[in-house]
Amino acid sequence: MLSINRLNSDERIRVVSALVEGNSIRATSRMTGVARNTVTKVLVDLGVACMQYHDKHIRNVRVRRLQCDEIWAYVGAKARNVSPAKKEIGWGDVWTWVGIDSDTKLVVSYLVGGRGADWAMDFMKDCSERIVGRVQITTDGHKAYLYAVEEAFGMDVDYAQLQEIYGASLETETRYSPATCIGCEMKVVSGNPDPKHVSTSFVERQNLTMRMHVRRFTRLTNAFSKKIDNHAYAVAVHLLYCNFVRIHQTLRVTPAMEAGLCDHAWTMAEFLALLPN
Repeated sequence: MLSINRLNSDERIRVVSALVEGNSIRATSRMTGVARNTVTKVLVDLGVACMQYHDKHIRNVRVRRLQCDEIWAYVGAKARNVSPAKKEIGWGDVWTWVGIDSDTKLVVSYLVGGRGADWAMDFMKDCSERIVGRVQITTDGHKAYLYAVEEAFGMDVDYAQLQEIYGASLETETRYSPATCIGCEMKVVSGNPDPKHVSTSFVERQNLTMRMHVRRFTRLTNAFSKKIDNHAYAVAVHLLYCNFVRIHQTLRVTPAMEAGLCDHAWTMAEFLALLPN
């Protein structure tokens, strides 16, 4: 097995390529011949670099329509199975807040943490600091958004919530079957949002992509995160990869290109150049 000090650029590219396509740490180690600890070290180092790059460069973005949502996962064990001692080190349910520009598909902001009002406030303030101009925002019916959007954007926002309505589960459905969505209810919260663009479909699709391409989000497996920090690093790598490297099927360019943040799709070598020497 190879250690990080002995990895050349091609080997690092193979490791990261495997991770961003939905492989676990162990699977990546088997496929590439790189030690598990080394794969983890590459993920951690690149995750830190991706966080720093996103924070510095995804700013002053002109967004007309912002969609926000949260995606659930867990670290160590689900919340109901976590002891107080494990909870102190970050085990339990973890939510990733995502804000996406519905036109360019650029992930403008994200936050890994809890789902309470304080986390909603931090997330929406981060969104407001990265966006210039008046924006229309759509979220789901999570109550924490109400005060957070008002506090972060003030009156300079057109904001609506889209609450999905689910029917009762049928007896024939298993415990893992989702309830059937039977409709949506729109609620205008502030401003004058255009009803034609009140939607969370793009951010929900982005969250589905994250669940498919970050192994830690895959349900009913043992690939879940064991450390909250590593979970956050995996999210950071995935979202910067989606913004700058991965060609969007509909746009035919990367979201960062569509948003005017760069003039070409990054190669994996350019992506890995974020790693410290």
